Amino acid sequence: MTRKTRVRFAPSPTGPLHIGGVRTALYNYLYAKQRGGDFILRIEDTDSHRFVPGAEEYIIESLRWCGIIPDEGVDENGKIVSEPCARHPHAPYRQSERRPIYRKYAEQLVESGNAYYAFDTAAELEAARSAAESAGQTFIYNYESRKHLRNSLTLSKEETERLLRETTTWTIRFKMPEDTVVEMDDMVRGHISVNSSTLDDKVLWKRADELPTYHLANIVDDHLMEITEVIRGEEWLPSLPLHFLLYKAFGWTETQPRFAHLPLLLKPVGNGKLSKRDGDKLGFPVFPLKWVSPEGEVSRGYREDGYFPEAFINMLALLGWNPGTEQEIFSLAELVKEFSIAKVSKSGAKFNPDKTKWFNKEYLRMKSDEELAALFEKDLAGRDVVASHEKVVGIVHLIKERATFVSDFWDIAWYLFKAPESYAEKDAAKFWKIENVEAASKVVERILSYEGAWVKEDLEKDIEEFIRANQWPMGKVMNCLRLALTGCGSGLGIADIVIFTGKEELGRRFAKAKETLNL
Repeated sequence: MTRKTRVRFAPSPTGPLHIGGVRTALYNYLYAKQRGGDFILRIEDTDSHRFVPGAEEYIIESLRWCGIIPDEGVDENGKIVSEPCARHPHAPYRQSERRPIYRKYAEQLVESGNAYYAFDTAAELEAARSAAESAGQTFIYNYESRKHLRNSLTLSKEETERLLRETTTWTIRFKMPEDTVVEMDDMVRGHISVNSSTLDDKVLWKRADELPTYHLANIVDDHLMEITEVIRGEEWLPSLPLHFLLYKAFGWTETQPRFAHLPLLLKPVGNGKLSKRDGDKLGFPVFPLKWVSPEGEVSRGYREDGYFPEAFINMLALLGWNPGTEQEIFSLAELVKEFSIAKVSKSGAKFNPDKTKWFNKEYLRMKSDEELAALFEKDLAGRDVVASHEKVVGIVHLIKERATFVSDFWDIAWYLFKAPESYAEKDAAKFWKIENVEAASKVVERILSYEGAWVKEDLEKDIEEFIRANQWPMGKVMNCLRLALTGCGSGLGIADIVIFTGKEELGRRFAKAKETLNL
């Protein structure tokens, strides 16, 4: 019987969600939706020392902004579900609330001979490391060293039971088999073979806080939540042999999920994993939303920088996955249809900030004038600028091909809403000359007396024919007039500006420029 596809995204609430984590969530979501399956959000908060307040809420809000909506894990109010119900039968989805579950499974491994109790203190382990280094070796808690350390494999049953009763610093470690070849298949990497003798005996459960490590918790939870595929970052690839052996030790090989390890997101320049430092240095975010740390440090986010979530998601999807065609623009629905783990690259994907901006520019162009105008009007309201909706829609239609972000609209066309208060000195020295001003004055008079249809194309044609008929230099006269209207020698066409500012404003601005610039 074919099992229903169930995948999970299991971040730790140790800080803001990196865009690499968002991509992992996205690939899980696409894989599940393509197969009519479930996408589960699970919070892996077993590392109590690294827990950061607000991180869990940040993760949930980030996924919502991206449109990656979990089928299980959060309720309608965006809260992690703690009690089982019809829609969330596998709750709780926060690992710290599943604490009682894990010890039982850890003890089960001890009973079956696949794990053991370790009583080594931090000081004893440090002494073992130092001794190994002195001998020119590297200390590993493995099949060889465990024979000489304090654990239930070397201690008597009575001593073991006493230490379990009287101490709280012991752990349960996996008993890695000696000289066993672990054969594994990865959906991205292909077939992998590892000899167990190269691996250490990982800690699975800690008595000190009564919490499991990632290795035990994720295996147990994936089994109980009926996960069919584990799609996660490349950094977990070294742990794959242990996880395979844990499934075997539990007797769960028949329901063991398939694994896929995704390539890293790499720095734009040089080698290595993309980090916040790279973003700070080169001026781009590495988090989906703005993040304020408990210490007050502020990190930029794609949402607050003005990116559309659709553009952000489209960009991330192509960092590590190639559809095999020239198509670059994909809606979320199209990504669901086209995505394939088989086309995910094994090698890391270099992040390109300029390409990210290109995606946003393309999505801005695809949006309707009405939708963009509504967004621009929020910006105008924040600047206490009042303009008719019809005018804003018209301006957006005129300038959106020039913009990358909605925030660019004001920088491009602010002078369509208010007159300049100063004039660029360099442009004034270049264009504001007597002969140019005299010609521009005649053009202003021509526009003020213009009786044709108040349409850009007709007005533009009339202005150009008038300048040519008088044999004036087109560029110099236009830039002189543009300086009066915008405060600099660059910007939109004169006809475009006049259409939105009107004849009276044209006269006022030109007169002010003549007065201010003393001509």
